[in-house]
Amino acid sequence: MNDSQKKKFTDLTKTYGLTKDDFFKAPQGFVIITRTGIEKIQRGMGLLVQYEVIDTLCNVTSGHYVIKGVAVHKDGERIVESYGEASPKNCRNAYPVAMAEKRALSRVVLKSADLYELGIYGEDEIDS
Repeated sequence: MNDSQKKKFTDLTKTYGLTKDDFFKAPQGFVIITRTGIEKIQRGMGLLVQYEVIDTLCNVTSGHYVIKGVAVHKDGERIVESYGEASPKNCRNAYPVAMAEKRALSRVVLKSADLYELGIYGEDEIDS
């Protein structure tokens, strides 16, 4: 991160009450924010997230699920939308629909807070 990105990161952590426990470094070198960190940002921004199962992209037989998340500010202003997906290729847990939902939430919150531009990703996006 350059100096301006570091300042933005520091400001965001203060604004949303994030601590060092809300982040960790991935083996690949980028920063990961935990589920609790995502939820602190969601609450701090006043984001309500609505979900929609994308039936045309889901296939129970193959185990592929896609959920669209839409982040809406509590005043009703639409902020951002993104998708979460889970399939045997990117998810090893027994609850792929829940994982797709978690990924959708992480993505809309991170996009809303401009954290992707700082190279920060949600832990739910990583298949561990």
